[in-house]
Amino acid sequence: MVNTAELKSSGARWLLPVLLTVQFLVSLDMSVVNIALPDIGDDLGFGADSLLWVVNAYALAFGGLLMLGGRLADVVGRRRTLIAGFVVFGVASLVGGLAQTPGQLLAARAVQGAGAAALAPVALALITVNYAAGPARSRALGLWGAAGALGGAVGVMAGGLLTDWAGWRSVMLINVPVVLAVLLLSRHGVPADRRTGTSPRLDVTGALLVTAGMAALVLGLVRTETYAWGSGTTLGTLGAAAVLLGAFAVVESRSREPLLRLGLLGNRPVLSADAFALLMSSGQFAAFYFTSLYLQEVMAYGSTAAGAAFLPFCGGIVAGSVISARTVGRFGERALLVTGGLLGAVGFGWFAVTVGPDGTFLGSVLGPSLVASVGIGMCFVPLGAAATSGVASEETGMASGLLNSSRQLGGSLGLAVLVTVASGVTGERRGPGGLADGYATAFGVAAALLVAAAVATAVLHRAPARPRPAKTYARENSPKNPGGGVDPGVSRSTHG
Repeated sequence: MVNTAELKSSGARWLLPVLLTVQFLVSLDMSVVNIALPDIGDDLGFGADSLLWVVNAYALAFGGLLMLGGRLADVVGRRRTLIAGFVVFGVASLVGGLAQTPGQLLAARAVQGAGAAALAPVALALITVNYAAGPARSRALGLWGAAGALGGAVGVMAGGLLTDWAGWRSVMLINVPVVLAVLLLSRHGVPADRRTGTSPRLDVTGALLVTAGMAALVLGLVRTETYAWGSGTTLGTLGAAAVLLGAFAVVESRSREPLLRLGLLGNRPVLSADAFALLMSSGQFAAFYFTSLYLQEVMAYGSTAAGAAFLPFCGGIVAGSVISARTVGRFGERALLVTGGLLGAVGFGWFAVTVGPDGTFLGSVLGPSLVASVGIGMCFVPLGAAATSGVASEETGMASGLLNSSRQLGGSLGLAVLVTVASGVTGERRGPGGLADGYATAFGVAAALLVAAAVATAVLHRAPARPRPAKTYARENSPKNPGGGVDPGVSRSTHG
């Protein structure tokens, strides 16, 4: 645990628990409903084609609004954004738990995703600005990363247990008391927003374009189970996303106060971290999904047993995070990302070899789970550090939103692609043998994605650029400053 004395500011001892809860809840609610889907469908009368939207509605809102959520933290204040996000998330959880129709539940899940999109970037930004670089920040980032990964794994486990013991509504309502408790802690544990100088403005045009573009991109990806990759619906949706995101890039390159300063990607650690997050999440999210399917559809585990089988993932992630927090100062971010990525690839490759129609927990799941999760856990400390390395305090929300967008996009892309790959291998063979062959192939592709992440980091990662004021870029290459550089009239602003 990080001591209060290690904080750069006078933040209270409850700051880190609040931020870890944020990361845990955001990840938990991505997966906690998965095992409850059949019960939800039976109770509320969902059709077969619409049931998956209980998951997709959250993913769509979350992925579409992450960049906006990250920048809001810079513009209106991190504490305000955090509290507002918690309120939205908690109310949506309550409404979802009490839903009586499919429409009510889907609307609640979408609003939950919107609240999560405000929460996820601000948690990383608050760690970056409140914990001094070195052991204090490394420990905080290690716990932050472990909380996110644990949320995904525990979500599967908790979804099974809660559904069996208390009914599907409990997977939504369990958030409410947690949110209330953390809101009380946030009033005293999160430093108040303080600003000097001119307040930045929100790039409304950029926000609209990136939200619509990311939403279209995620929508196109999550619907590939219903509409084939080559269908007019999928191609049209992805094409619209490309046009919207291209327009966003053009607008941001000309904006005086952009939602995303494109020059941020010239920072090599930031670029390598986002590329790593995209590729690692593509493999990790899909691997969690196929592990759950393998346990239930091939090994015939019930909901509770399948959830309990994810305990090795949880333990390995914690162990990997502890290892990286203690060694990142000695070996550096690049070495740990490459090592963790390759170790995760070994674990997923091991899955590809061992999963079969006659697999057992000890022979097919336990060993690969531990190896893969330790490798993934090793990546979170260096990933969070690299994603904000050399970034000015005024742009930490921007950088955090970019990292979380990369993770979310990677998860959606990887799941869509690997489901297609697995289905192509399985074909009409719906028995245990055919399913196991499809899952094994998907695990092999997941391993290749983590190898690609390690290679990308080895090539891209370099020493960070020096931080610069958030508004320096606002007047670079402007008519009054054609040569670029720092305009002496630009003021700096900071958050507490």
